[in-house]
Amino acid sequence: MIFLLGGSGYVGSAYQTLLQRKGLPFRNLRRADFDYTDQAALTSLLRRERPAFLINAAGYTGKPNVDACELHKAECLFGNGVLPGRIAAACTDAGVPWGHVSSGCIYTGSRPDGTGFTETDTPNFTFRTDNCSFYSGTKALGEEVLAGRPDVYIWRLRIPFNEVDNPRNYLTKLIRYDTLLEAANSISQLEEFVAATFACWEKRVPFGTYNVTNPGEVTTREVVDLIKKSGVATKDFKFFPNEAEFMRTAAKTPRSNCTMTSAKLAATGIRMTEVHDAITQALRTWRKA
Repeated sequence: MIFLLGGSGYVGSAYQTLLQRKGLPFRNLRRADFDYTDQAALTSLLRRERPAFLINAAGYTGKPNVDACELHKAECLFGNGVLPGRIAAACTDAGVPWGHVSSGCIYTGSRPDGTGFTETDTPNFTFRTDNCSFYSGTKALGEEVLAGRPDVYIWRLRIPFNEVDNPRNYLTKLIRYDTLLEAANSISQLEEFVAATFACWEKRVPFGTYNVTNPGEVTTREVVDLIKKSGVATKDFKFFPNEAEFMRTAAKTPRSNCTMTSAKLAATGIRMTEVHDAITQALRTWRKA
């Protein structure tokens, strides 16, 4: 039996689909039915039912984007910074291994030599660097809470996308936004992300932190060119002249734009599609939800 927290969200729903496709028994713990934020209650449940593994896809992202986190800081801090610690304590006490969906948004830019950040690089878009969004700061705190624990995978997701038109889909956002910010990023194809993360457990790769992004990096303009080439959208995409103008007119908080390497994950034998190819495949099979 697999326990899933946050199964009704964008990422959590993809985990449900994966587990159903594999024919694996799982329990989607919904807060409306069971308050898994209650550490004592969760510990008791885990001890009683002894799941083989737990996946935490719960957290606070803000809708429609991270600007909303600036208005709901208490909820954001609890969901991203406090809750992972409570789950960790419950899982350790019950002897249940688990995986935590984190974020690559705790970085900005790239390494000094221009390469993508590795799992050992110190996050540079956090409360400790005083240049981040509240969302990114809380996600970094969540990782700090879990640092050094021997029974958890920390999976860093980065700007998820797939072939289904959805407000949470990066491709949908680019199509719908009036004006775009040019930036280079690493991103994660949603179904590949959930498959790769669950494979960590299936293959029993070492616990620890993994960047789970499609290999390579892509710029906003490159994605727009692929969208137009596919015919999914042919509008005249407009761009801000610079980030300062974006911040002045369209955003309440700084954005994380960063490149990461998933070489550590690939070294375990778990490989993902090159980023441009993954985007092309998604656009080729684009469909409404």
